[in-house]
Amino acid sequence: MRLLTSTAVGLTLILAPALAFAEQRRLAHSVYYQDLGYAIGGFDPVSFFVEDEPAHGAMSYSVMWKGVTWLFASQEHQAMFEANPRAYAPRFGGYCAYGVSGGVLISGDPNSFEIRDGALYMLHSPDIQARWLQDAEGRLSMAQENWPDILRE
Repeated sequence: MRLLTSTAVGLTLILAPALAFAEQRRLAHSVYYQDLGYAIGGFDPVSFFVEDEPAHGAMSYSVMWKGVTWLFASQEHQAMFEANPRAYAPRFGGYCAYGVSGGVLISGDPNSFEIRDGALYMLHSPDIQARWLQDAEGRLSMAQENWPDILRE
């Protein structure tokens, strides 16, 4: 009995720091922003790159990726996403890039976005988009410093 107690105490002392570290590493927020149960509010992420404006996706063209359901406007867009999801998924999980640059997670609006250097950045509103565009490079640098640690807050 004494050996069992000593072993249990020893294991507790050994594992306690590892368990504390694991607890600190848990995410408080989803990596990808979801609205209405879908990534980027059910908009087709490929459409931002190939259409004149973002298009709503359909349940008949959907993919589960990174724990989130992504909708697409066509089978072709779905296939393009499946071939290279990181090319089409918005940076910073679809959260507002301006907000991430300021250390705050706020929703991205599919009607307020920018494609910069081949990457999709969601913004919260037309007003925030205008602010973002005044110093997009500086804000992008700040957002990259905050990501992904901001998800743990």
